[in-house]
Amino acid sequence: MKDSGIEWIGEIPDDWKEIPNRYLFIDHSKKVGDKADEFQLLSLTTSGVKIKDLTAIGGKVPESYENYQTVEKGDMVFCLFDLDCSAVFAGLSNYNGMITSAYDVLKPNSKYLFDLFVDYYFQYVFSNRYYKMYSKNIRYTITTDMFRSLLSLVPPIDVQYKIGNKLLKQNTKIDRLIINQQAQIEKLKEYKQSVITEAVTKGLDPSVPMKPSGVEWIGEVPNSWQIIRGKNIFKQRNEKGNAKCLQLLSPTQHYGVIPQELYDQISGMTAVKLNLNVDLSTMKTIHNRDYCISLRSFQGGFEYSTYEGVVSPAYQVFYAFVRINEKYYKYLFKEKGFISEMNSFTLTIRDGKNISFGDFANSEIPYPPIDDQQQIADHLDKKCAEIDKLISVKQQKIEKLNEYKKSLIYEYVTGKKEVG
Repeated sequence: MKDSGIEWIGEIPDDWKEIPNRYLFIDHSKKVGDKADEFQLLSLTTSGVKIKDLTAIGGKVPESYENYQTVEKGDMVFCLFDLDCSAVFAGLSNYNGMITSAYDVLKPNSKYLFDLFVDYYFQYVFSNRYYKMYSKNIRYTITTDMFRSLLSLVPPIDVQYKIGNKLLKQNTKIDRLIINQQAQIEKLKEYKQSVITEAVTKGLDPSVPMKPSGVEWIGEVPNSWQIIRGKNIFKQRNEKGNAKCLQLLSPTQHYGVIPQELYDQISGMTAVKLNLNVDLSTMKTIHNRDYCISLRSFQGGFEYSTYEGVVSPAYQVFYAFVRINEKYYKYLFKEKGFISEMNSFTLTIRDGKNISFGDFANSEIPYPPIDDQQQIADHLDKKCAEIDKLISVKQQKIEKLNEYKKSLIYEYVTGKKEVG
């Protein structure tokens, strides 16, 4: 073994070389110009280079694709201008097409590199954010020239072939296990949704007499339940500031309305933050036990707050002015039929959809007796916690499989483990 000269790699086999990237890649991409119609649009994602879904909501669409660059199957697409983002490199492209010129598109030089090896090697480099140490600014950007000057490991081509195919075989097995766990998680999520739907629209006693609700997404309800408009239960809150606690809260699909710092901690992601100089007293008031309609409510329903604070004026806040069990409605507002109903009223905006409180207020929703609301909320708290625990166990298995996958890639592409 010898020192590689690359500090995050350490020692490598004696017959491996360290070669600047300028010799390892060929820049063959060109602008599509007026022939954009001949190319399918691609995007760089965390799961690889994909064909962009032009029907998907969100994302920016340029006025012209003339400055986009060509991509060929087998090319490597890098994001070098933000090395801390989630999609900086995700493997060789499986498609021909075009992609924004903001990315670097390079073809591995077959004189030095076997495609599978270089694919796994750069998955290791970019997933661990090793190039960040060379960046000069807050977005962790390096120039194309800097990338070309950096060294990469180059084993003998026959060793690359063995490593690439070994990792392909091993990772295929791991990926199958991950897919199996993900499928089980999706089934559990579907089951959880069915449990919520059954409870919030039918109650807990299947033997009680039922009646038509007159609302398609609700169907039949127990005879003792009322169906009334949202405005007869809820009012919109439009005050500014919060005398109880002036902290900035974030409506989230998975955690409800919570402090931004807490969201950062429990999700591992960073919420989009307002300017630090913003006057929180000018923000919209939200109280504990209020509900919030966010810009993403079309995806996951309305959010429930257990905190005192303020939210962006872009959100709509409302509260109950009659006696209810807030948790019952927390679950109702996450029910897929309710979300679908709200989506029928949505207004298209720049990057998503906005649900209007007025449309919700005029919609008919269940109003069970308060005792029924309490029993349903308690039942769903217990049942959903059980399902969430099962989901968490399977997510932990996926995390362990992904860690094992990363460790295999590391051991082979850095020469720490010899391929047979």
